[in-house]
Amino acid sequence: MNLETPRARYRQVADELRNAIKRGEHAPGEALPSQPELARKYGLNQTSINRAIALLRAEGLVRVEHGRGAFVQEVPTVKRVRRIPRGDSNSSSFAEEMQKAGLKPRAPLVELKTILAPPVVAERLEISEDDPVVMRKRHMFVGERPVQLATSYMPLTIAGDESIALPDTGPTGLYQRLAKRGHRITRFIEEIEARHPTPEEADFLKLTEAQQVLEVTRIAYTAEDVAAETVINVFPSQQWRLSYEWTNG
Repeated sequence: MNLETPRARYRQVADELRNAIKRGEHAPGEALPSQPELARKYGLNQTSINRAIALLRAEGLVRVEHGRGAFVQEVPTVKRVRRIPRGDSNSSSFAEEMQKAGLKPRAPLVELKTILAPPVVAERLEISEDDPVVMRKRHMFVGERPVQLATSYMPLTIAGDESIALPDTGPTGLYQRLAKRGHRITRFIEEIEARHPTPEEADFLKLTEAQQVLEVTRIAYTAEDVAAETVINVFPSQQWRLSYEWTNG
């Protein structure tokens, strides 16, 4: 196949493969042709092919398994929509957007305990670092593929005890229980940060050091303007697009 000049040829190969993936010529989970095959097809050395694959890997389009090759990612880029005001604050954006993409999400609760507020959590909840909080951590999957980490913290003075989270309400169903206890959630703030993953996050999300995550931190406030919960969501930046919309007045 002829490649254009003077544009870097490995980038042109990446473009060809990217377009083929988007056209469905390589299905999710399917292996791409081997590097020797691609080198012969494009008349390049394997170093150039490796650079092309590295570009697609950094974009989150493929994953590389040592000794096996490159595979098309099973989870496509999904839009994470936030509407302000939100008509149903008890529904899960994660579940909604995955289902719209034709995927089957699950978000098991993997940890529930009472701890002293970590410094950053204490600051966001406007409490002391000596104050206890109820922590909930959940792992979010599409099928068997890990796609997101979510950890929430609630002051024990508001939660009462850990039983408020049991039986598991799902990612956002807790707000109904809070309302019944006199803590109706009326306002949210979200902070967004792009950063490199921690070792724990990289291991769970199957990311490389070159890839980044988006950390979206939500703070929920009651009608009395008390910070009732903060939730830290971490997900691969290449698999999500953030979309916000709001009405005026």
